[in-house]
Amino acid sequence: MPLIEVTNLRKTYGEHVAVDDVSFHVEQGEIFGILGTNGAGKTTTVECLQGLRTPDSGSISVLGLDPGKDHDALRQRLGSQLQESRLPEKLKVQEALELYASFYANPADPGDLLEKLGLTGQRNKYFGKLSGGQKQRVSIALALVGRPEVAVLDELTTGLDPHARRDTWKLVEGVRDTGVTVLLVTHFMDEAERLCDRLAIFDAGRVVATGSPLELRDRTGKTSLDDAFVTLTGRD
Repeated sequence: MPLIEVTNLRKTYGEHVAVDDVSFHVEQGEIFGILGTNGAGKTTTVECLQGLRTPDSGSISVLGLDPGKDHDALRQRLGSQLQESRLPEKLKVQEALELYASFYANPADPGDLLEKLGLTGQRNKYFGKLSGGQKQRVSIALALVGRPEVAVLDELTTGLDPHARRDTWKLVEGVRDTGVTVLLVTHFMDEAERLCDRLAIFDAGRVVATGSPLELRDRTGKTSLDDAFVTLTGRD
């Protein structure tokens, strides 16, 4: 059984159709990518998966749970990274980890997470004083502090410099290597090609293709995921 299964998902806001008949599944232990341009329906889909929004129609199963009906149970098993850092600037890193750990029945040790993510030296720093890459490391730590089976990472490297992006990619691979299934939302082709075992390409609220980066390149006769994306969506 897939860890995540989305079937015929639809979500509208007034007359705007944000997600239209979306279906895909995520297998245990993989990094699954949701790839698309801004406004393609990626974040709305993920928010429905997390139980933050209610779909108009369709079905979602995450770890055998319905996000709408089983929100509290799912929250204990699903970790989420903040798309935009919203922590108070005067909150210290250690304090943030301890606060989030208090939300879970069996949390990870904050000190161990700080060490694994290279944040021990920043444990007493205010969040507002961290670099962009350090803030993303904190976001990953917050996503992992509940010992999740699935981690949702939404536009993880937006705004980071090339060196920080590469460091973050290594962290994501490390998360998967611990046995956590990763759902990665991104609009970066190189990121999806580097990290994703499989992915779903979103365009205008619909899934236009699913498969591994290699399968998508072969299907379109292209040598890069970037070119395959253009062929599949008609977008540069």
